[in-house]
Amino acid sequence: MYKAFIAVGVVFFVFIVWIIYLANTGGHSLFFDWVRVIPYGDKVGHVGIFGFLTFIAIIASRFKGFCLKSIKVYYGAVCVALLVVIEECSQAFVATRTFDVYDLAADFIGITGASVMAFLIHQKIKSSQNSA
Repeated sequence: MYKAFIAVGVVFFVFIVWIIYLANTGGHSLFFDWVRVIPYGDKVGHVGIFGFLTFIAIIASRFKGFCLKSIKVYYGAVCVALLVVIEECSQAFVATRTFDVYDLAADFIGITGASVMAFLIHQKIKSSQNSA
């Protein structure tokens, strides 16, 4: 099962890299048109894209992580967070892009939401294994 999540994660990561490349080079995509039509589409896209990537990364890494005080922090979420910070900050140095703190906030909303969902699912999986 985890191999399937790894494969989905790799494919989705490549998709994100392609979207970033298009944005950085001023390219055009159907996805960019959809984002413009949806109210707050850019922010919704950031939440969804990086939330989904985080969710897949957490499951693909078998819910591994560490505790920060009483909060479970998943390695998959940390990797996506690092990617997001590097990518958003790099926009300040690309002529066709601009750094937007609200994009970064939307990214972290997606990362946090996906982490909470993964935590709840992992708890349910563990409880069903214990009762079986």
